[in-house]
Amino acid sequence: MGTLYLVATPIGNLEDMSPRAIRILHEANLIAAEDTRHTGNLLKHFEIETPLTSYFEHNKLSKLDFILDKLSSGDVALVSDAGTPAINDPGYELVRAALASGFDVRPVPGPSAPVAALSVSGLPTDSFLYLGYLPHKKNERRKFVGQIANLSYTLIFLESPHRILESLEDLLASLGDRRICVAREMTKMFEEYWRGTVSGAVEYFKSKEARGEFTLVVEGMKKEERGKWKVEDLQAAIEKESKGGKSAKELSAELSERSGWNKKDVYRLVNQK
Repeated sequence: MGTLYLVATPIGNLEDMSPRAIRILHEANLIAAEDTRHTGNLLKHFEIETPLTSYFEHNKLSKLDFILDKLSSGDVALVSDAGTPAINDPGYELVRAALASGFDVRPVPGPSAPVAALSVSGLPTDSFLYLGYLPHKKNERRKFVGQIANLSYTLIFLESPHRILESLEDLLASLGDRRICVAREMTKMFEEYWRGTVSGAVEYFKSKEARGEFTLVVEGMKKEERGKWKVEDLQAAIEKESKGGKSAKELSAELSERSGWNKKDVYRLVNQK
């Protein structure tokens, strides 16, 4: 019975490929790749001759039985085009299916664009929220960002060069002029890190041709800037979310973070329910 390995691969610089990742790809019976041509070049560079099969967004469900069958007789490695598989790339369904079928699933850690950008952003790293690509349409994007505007976590988004300026403008409109780090082409020849305010980033990228993939790391709302909920809003939230089975302690901690209320006061209201 084989193991499914989720193997992280470089996001740009091939020197970031770990010795363990190379060994696992050598030893696996099969490599499931998001783009077999792209991964084929990587395997050629490291002289890896393991058979490849495609596993991408549009065949991720139809390929499940095939890959599970291969796992029954040996190890399978899953790779994405770059970075850690299943993080904003196909993989979740395969991991879930493999676990449900009794197979062992293990990570081979390595490069990850969101974590790499966060680590050098200069923004708080103790708590963060990764949200993948922003919605493509302006109205949906502003609505989405507005829903997370009051969170204190450092926010991480991905964005394409075609929408970077529009997205920065929408972040400014929905979040205000917070601190931001815009990471571009990380670990590659033309990598760049722009740090400053969101308004400054808008002006910078108005005058610069945007190329490459972007990772945006945005400051969360500072606690002193957050408006305190009205008591009736807090009570309504307690009523709604207490049905989810969370303990009074868990519920109090979460609602305190979102509402601006002291945790002890929230706890008292939760127990009065």
